[in-house]
Amino acid sequence: MANRIQYDYQPGNFKNADPTKYQLADLKAEEVLINIGPQHPATHGILRLEVILDGEIVVDVVPHLGYLHRCFEKHAATLPYNQIIPYVDRMDYLAAMNSEHAFAMGVERMLGLDGKLSPRVEYIRVLVAEFNRLASHFMAIGTYGIDLGVFTAFLWLMRDREYILRLLEWVSGARMLYNYIWIGGLYYDLPVGFEERCSEFIRYLKPKIKEIERFLIENTLFIQRTAKVGVLPLATAINHGVSGPVLRASGLRFDLRRVDGYSIYPELSFDIPIGQGLVGQLGDCWDRTWVRVQECKESIKIAEQCLERLTTDLKRTPDFDPQKMVPKKIRTHAQDLYTRAENPRGELGFFFRATDHGDKPFRCKARSSSFANLSVVPSIAKGQPLADLIAIIGSIDIVLGEIDR
Repeated sequence: MANRIQYDYQPGNFKNADPTKYQLADLKAEEVLINIGPQHPATHGILRLEVILDGEIVVDVVPHLGYLHRCFEKHAATLPYNQIIPYVDRMDYLAAMNSEHAFAMGVERMLGLDGKLSPRVEYIRVLVAEFNRLASHFMAIGTYGIDLGVFTAFLWLMRDREYILRLLEWVSGARMLYNYIWIGGLYYDLPVGFEERCSEFIRYLKPKIKEIERFLIENTLFIQRTAKVGVLPLATAINHGVSGPVLRASGLRFDLRRVDGYSIYPELSFDIPIGQGLVGQLGDCWDRTWVRVQECKESIKIAEQCLERLTTDLKRTPDFDPQKMVPKKIRTHAQDLYTRAENPRGELGFFFRATDHGDKPFRCKARSSSFANLSVVPSIAKGQPLADLIAIIGSIDIVLGEIDR
């Protein structure tokens, strides 16, 4: 055991190894080093995993990052606040509305606009963010089905996700990268007839969620591939800074929509699903997928409540201006501020260091939920078969644009 390679939590860095390549002589005779990715359908993005195998058993995993080079934080330091939003879209490109919401709330807090926005603006923001959460979870659940050999569920979920993308394209003009939630307001009000179309879609979607639950989540083969696989103990999740469905699947009812109560979420009624170990062990791959399916049901509840308010006491009026509170020129006071929101993958946070009367941040640091969630993979993959490593990666639901930012 003296020559065991030990991972010290820096990607690509093994102790007692040459910095440019591994000392294969340090491996045991029966061990082999293989690469999964960087371009591989089961890595859900441009991710490279260096895996040490003993036969088919994983001895160690090293995630390598840095293939997209989005350079978000460097771009943000050179642009006015309002021009950063399109770059925010391109981090977690599957949940751009949610990311815009988090960023806009942070800048509004620095400008003293927090809590001063029109209720209609706030309800529209939450409505589009929850629809985007649904679309993101559909992608996560559908592609995870492909990872494990269930192709039909992917087709069904992509069909329903397409309806959501068309609704969001109708409201914003863009299919995935929206630039719709602006600092102080919105790009535009909802199109005429949008609320009615959303209500029709929700009535259609409710039975489809139950259908996916029966077809995929309760599928015997799916249970065999995910139950008791990749078990993430709660203490390990907390130590790694894990958040979102991955954390809640381990049993902790922690959701920033409840904990921080931002925007109009305190006015809405919805539950926070947590893992229960119904078919396997608490915190396994099945629990993580089950929690996402339950969150889809809760997002539908939230959307229904928003639509009810938007079609009753918050109806559109001729004098409603969604850009009424949008600053013509953003000037901040010198301050440090951290803001966060509950994205489909967990806590997305922005740290701002603003200068006095500055129109752009001196520093804008993004706290990525995918980055923290991916860091737990080496801990829960050791001792698992190689096929289960694919199941573990898919259950984490990462987006590489948010990791390599």
